[in-house]
Amino acid sequence: MSPFEHGEVFVLDDGGEVDLDLGNYERFIDVTLTRDNNITTGKIYQSVIEKERKGDYLGKTVQVVPHVTDEIKQWIQSVSSVPVDGQTRPADVCVIELGGTVGDIESMPFIEALRQLSFSLGKENFCLIHVSLVPVLGVVGEQKTKPTQHSVRELRALGLTPDLLACRSAQPLIGSVKEKLSQFCHVPVENILNIHDVPNIWHVPLILRNQKAHEAIIKQLNLSGFARPPELRDWTEMAESYDNLKNSVKIALVGKYTNLTDSYLSVVKALLHASVACSLKPSIQWIAASDLEDATAINAPEAHTKAWETLKGSACILIPGGFGDRGISGMILAAKYARENKVPYLGICLGMQISVIEMSRHVLGLEDADSEEFNKDAPNRVVMYMPEVSKTHMGNTMRLGCRRTFFRKSDCLTSKLYGSPPHVDERHRHRYEVNPSFVPVLENAGLHFVGCDESGKRMEIVELQDHPFYVGVQFHPEFKSRPRRPSPPFSGLIMAATKHLGTNSNNSNGYVGASE
Repeated sequence: MSPFEHGEVFVLDDGGEVDLDLGNYERFIDVTLTRDNNITTGKIYQSVIEKERKGDYLGKTVQVVPHVTDEIKQWIQSVSSVPVDGQTRPADVCVIELGGTVGDIESMPFIEALRQLSFSLGKENFCLIHVSLVPVLGVVGEQKTKPTQHSVRELRALGLTPDLLACRSAQPLIGSVKEKLSQFCHVPVENILNIHDVPNIWHVPLILRNQKAHEAIIKQLNLSGFARPPELRDWTEMAESYDNLKNSVKIALVGKYTNLTDSYLSVVKALLHASVACSLKPSIQWIAASDLEDATAINAPEAHTKAWETLKGSACILIPGGFGDRGISGMILAAKYARENKVPYLGICLGMQISVIEMSRHVLGLEDADSEEFNKDAPNRVVMYMPEVSKTHMGNTMRLGCRRTFFRKSDCLTSKLYGSPPHVDERHRHRYEVNPSFVPVLENAGLHFVGCDESGKRMEIVELQDHPFYVGVQFHPEFKSRPRRPSPPFSGLIMAATKHLGTNSNNSNGYVGASE
C-alpha cells in the first residue's frame, strides 16, 4: 500500500497489514486487534470466489445480493464474538466503522449488508451513528447543515436511519443548528453530538462524555441495566496536563514521505507519548531526506540549506521505515551527522539498516557498501534479502507481525530501557536484514548488535558505543506505544535529547533512570 495514498500501513500482532484507523483503536481503547478486524472489499470478494470454486453455492449464479452481503454479515458476526481485550467472554458491543462516504459505489454492498443486519438483529441491538461535517462558508461564519441533510437523506434512501448524528465542526454547534438538524434529519436533539476542534485529540472522549453520548448509545442498545458510568479520571488528567505543558523538544524526523505526515502516524504518536511522559511537547521537524543530499545543493540550494539548518537545530534525529532508494543518501548523511556529533539517534527498520550502511562506508572504509534493496550488484551488501522472502511477489511476502527479540547483552542500554528482560516481543514489517557475515567486523568498529532473533543470526538491535544514544531497531516499536505506556526506544530518545538519560537501571518501572 502506497503511503502517499493510504497513509501509514499499521501492522498487527498476527501480521495483518491494515489501515491506520486500527492503530487509533488500539491506542485509544488499549486492545490487540487481528487481521480479521479489518474487512476489505478484496477480502470479501476473495472469500466469495473461493466458496464458489469449492461448490458451496451449488452452481447458483453468484450475486452481490445475497452472496456478497451475506459474506459481509457473516464476517461481522464472526469477528464480534472474538474478544480483543484479553477477556475470555465475547464483547458486549461490537463497533463497526464503515469508511468512505455515503453514496460511494465502493461501499454500496456494505451499506446493504448493514441494512439487512439491522433488520435481523432488531432495533434494540443496532445503533447507527452517522458522522458528518458541518462546514462554515464565507466570511459570514454561518454553520451550514445542508451537507448533513443530504447525506442523511441519501442514507435513508438506502434503508438506514441514523439513531445519532456525530457532527464535526471547527467551533461548537449553536443551538439553532442542532434544532434544524433534528428537524430535517429525524434525529432527537439530545442524540446530535458535536465533535468540535479541541486542543488535543485526547479531549474527544471527554467532550463526548460531557454531551452524554454514552447514555444515548446505552439507551438505544437497551444496556441500562449493565452499563457503568465511564471512568475517565486518568484520561482527563492526561488530556489537561498536556495542555499545560510549556516546554518542548525538537525532533528531526528524516523520512521519504514527509509530504503526507499520516505516513508516519504511529511514529508521531509514539513521540507524543514519550515526550508527554517527560513533561514535554514534541516539536517534530519534518525533513525530506532528499533535501539533505549533495545533488539538492545544486538543484535547490535553499531547500538544502534549510534542511541542514533544521537538522542541526534539533535535539535528536529519528529515521523511520520506508522502501525504495529515493532519499537514501540523505538518510546516510543524517546518520553520519548524528554519529560524529553525538546527537541522539533512533533508526527504525530502514533507519537501522541506514546506520549499518553508514558505518560500513565511513568507518570501515567500504565505500561501495550498500543494501541489496538499492543495489543488487554491490560488492559489499551489508544489508541483504532475507532468504525466506519472495523476490518476485511483493504482497504479503515480508516478515510480518509480532516476533521475539533476544538480548545478546543483558547490560545494553536498550535492555535497560525495557526493564532488563531476556527478550521483548515487537512487531515487524521488512524483507531485508543485516548481512550476518559483516556483524563481527562492524562490532569491532564499535557498532554492537545487542539483540537478535531466536536463531541468533538475524540482527534486531544495534547500539553504538561511546555515544549518548545511538540505537537502531529492525522492528517497529511505535505500533505498541500507548498514551500511558510509551515505547521504551522512543522514551530513551527523548530522555537522551533532553540529557535526562541516567545510568541507574534499578527503577521499579524498569526504564533507565531519568536524572532530575
